[in-house]
Amino acid sequence: MKHLMTYPVLIPLALILGMAPFLPEPHLVEKIRMLSAGTLARPIDIFDLFWHAWPLALLGFKAGRDLGRRVSGRKEQ
Repeated sequence: MKHLMTYPVLIPLALILGMAPFLPEPHLVEKIRMLSAGTLARPIDIFDLFWHAWPLALLGFKAGRDLGRRVSGRKEQ
């Protein structure tokens, strides 16, 4: 499981799953636009927003944790 939390796995996962389908616009962009317009109301759309956003959130969490460890000088456990 630990090898799944590496950058070579997380970056392509975030780009492919987070942004697919790419045309006419990335799905995550469409869902965020719907959220800001107030039209994100159907349960399937809310699920779809979370489904496309979790890889980016996981990548952001890992990058923030690694950066915090680097700044504080702690080693990875």
